[in-house]
Amino acid sequence: MHNREKKKLEDIVQNTIIKYHLIENEDKIVVGVSGGPDSMCLLDNLVKMRLKLEKRGNLYLNRELFEGKSQLNSEMIKGNPQSNLGNQLGKISPIKLRKPVGENFEIVVAHLNHKLRKEADEEEQYVKKYCEKNKIEFYAKSIDVKNLAHTNKIGTEEAGRMARYEFFNEVLKKTKANKIAIAHNKNDKVETILLHILRGSGIEGLKGIDVKRGNIIRPLIECERSKIEEYCEENQLHPRIDQSNFENIYNRNKIRNVVIPYIQKELNPNMIKTMERLSDIVRQEDEYVEKQMKKIYQELVIDEKAKEIIIDLKKFNLQEIVIKSRLVRYIIKRLFGTTASIEKIHIEDIIKLCDNNIGNKYLTPNKNFKVFVKNHNIYFTNQIDN
Repeated sequence: MHNREKKKLEDIVQNTIIKYHLIENEDKIVVGVSGGPDSMCLLDNLVKMRLKLEKRGNLYLNRELFEGKSQLNSEMIKGNPQSNLGNQLGKISPIKLRKPVGENFEIVVAHLNHKLRKEADEEEQYVKKYCEKNKIEFYAKSIDVKNLAHTNKIGTEEAGRMARYEFFNEVLKKTKANKIAIAHNKNDKVETILLHILRGSGIEGLKGIDVKRGNIIRPLIECERSKIEEYCEENQLHPRIDQSNFENIYNRNKIRNVVIPYIQKELNPNMIKTMERLSDIVRQEDEYVEKQMKKIYQELVIDEKAKEIIIDLKKFNLQEIVIKSRLVRYIIKRLFGTTASIEKIHIEDIIKLCDNNIGNKYLTPNKNFKVFVKNHNIYFTNQIDN
């Protein structure tokens, strides 16, 4: 077995936090905790990490880890990295050390009771007791998710996700926190990629779940579910198990309980690691193309205001289709902050409008968004009234 596979879960979490700068000094983090294995593992790791930092100083990682030469070597080192403690642990360079985990960060816990199962109230009490024991601020809210789904004509799973993030952001504002920690793991990432493939996703969907997006961080994203379950058992956390996760009602559960085990048994026992490699490759290439697109945008843009962006029509039409699509999405995001209501067909229609090069023609993908061609330029307009 390789050293990489022998790493303790705590080391993997610390590595992820430092590698992606997830936690910085004086961060205040809202941790979303359901009471299940993933969120309890995340919470317990953050609690222990904070206690160690308070007692012993900053957390550093051995330089060799980032050169791919050794297993994670982490310790709490005060002051000079070349101290006696540092020498005992191994070769630690004062020049190449990565930025430490924030030495002074706070955590608060947010628990949303979905009122979907009879065990929901007991799970809330379980999380509350853990927080009381560890002197952590605890916030809970109950929402009838089934009714929310019916009212908004969406699935129960989607309604629950929307309610959770809305509540986490409420707690974020109330506590003046600046980040939200979610307990998605490596298996969740692979399940998401497979779901995206089945829905006909583009490159963006093959990346899976981001380790960091906006103010949301995912410290467990490089941990496999089996390691999380082992951690919970070893540390006697006794997390609550949501039995509905074993019911193959939702597509994600079918992927988790049927598709992935079948692939692992019949085709590729290492499919989780294989899919993660795919995700990493796609992410690197996507980031490169995105970087090139942003350079091209700067060459094309003629004027940019809060409510309108104008770009050069001729230069736009000279671009490859993949760049055109990204430019349109990028412009929409700059105007509205999101591309949530924009579908593939809308992007294609905008590109066709520009290709035809007919003046005074326009498109309204929705009531708030208008695109038109005029005087050899393309106008993208936000029509939302202030």
